[in-house]
Amino acid sequence: MTGSTIPDAPAATAPVDVEALSDWMDAQGLPGGTVTLSPLSGGTQNIMLIVDRGGRRYVLRRGPRHLRPGSNAAMAREMRLLSALGGTDVAHPRFVAGTTDTDVLGATFYLMEPVDGFNAADALPAGYAATAAGRAAMGFALIDALAGLAAVDHRAIGLEDFGKPEGFLERQVPRWLAEYERYAANPTYPGGTFADLDRVAGWLDEHRPADFRPGLLHGDYHVANVLYDHHTPKVAAIVDWEMATIGDPLLDLGVLLAIWPDDPRRPDLYESALGRAGDLPGRDAIVERYAERSDRDLSALDWYTVMAAFKLGIILEGTYARACDGKAPREVGDRLHRYAVGLFDRARQIIAGA
Repeated sequence: MTGSTIPDAPAATAPVDVEALSDWMDAQGLPGGTVTLSPLSGGTQNIMLIVDRGGRRYVLRRGPRHLRPGSNAAMAREMRLLSALGGTDVAHPRFVAGTTDTDVLGATFYLMEPVDGFNAADALPAGYAATAAGRAAMGFALIDALAGLAAVDHRAIGLEDFGKPEGFLERQVPRWLAEYERYAANPTYPGGTFADLDRVAGWLDEHRPADFRPGLLHGDYHVANVLYDHHTPKVAAIVDWEMATIGDPLLDLGVLLAIWPDDPRRPDLYESALGRAGDLPGRDAIVERYAERSDRDLSALDWYTVMAAFKLGIILEGTYARACDGKAPREVGDRLHRYAVGLFDRARQIIAGA
């Protein structure tokens, strides 16, 4: 199983105390035996390892080798969310066990079941992906899985306090402006990427929807963060839930629209393998598909798309800023910087058209 915010960026590894992990697994009542670990590719920050023990395989997920202030809390939220999703039809990795006790492995971590699927951002190994019809079906499957997530009653699965939907839309622009200002203050960051940052922010504040219906929001939904079934063009699991919250699910649709190719023959803004192969449904077609599977009001999709481009552009530029400071690989930072520029270009195009 693999998933990543942006494809092809290797996650750092961290030493794992195998004996401590084995003792903890014993305490959880999991099948006994010798623990064998192997690396699992995928992810730009968090660490995932394959754990084999007692004839059973798991995926271990934890924060990066050098934990950030919110890394352990993010893992704890993921554990709670995956556990709650267990009783729904949402495609997701099945939660097995986890702990917030950092004395075990030095960080909050959890085990989940492996997913028999592939990341279409990296490669297209399935036979159906070799056909135009198969790739079109993959695009629609991405929408179907998203609409299914947005339809979940978060209160019914015990997630009523998982986020703060009150004022959610009003908080978005100030939150991401503050994030940009935080790393833009670093003297090693050259700046100049978002000359019209304030103009886009002003447009978003002026055109913000007056109301929305709260629901479960993935927060970073795109082709790199789902795994496709090897045999049929459907989503086997949505992965990388660290940005999930209770908010406006239409922001997830906005993310897809922000990176979706303008032309089925051109790649998406994240240059995924699926996007490069072409033949994805057009933007109007995926919006129509979502509308068929959801009763949410889609009249303000331009706003959600610009908001998504604004947010994602700032997030990706953060990695570039860290790369400029030597805290992230420069080639990764440069690539994400290119994506950030493309996202703000798209935001400007939508605003001009609106």
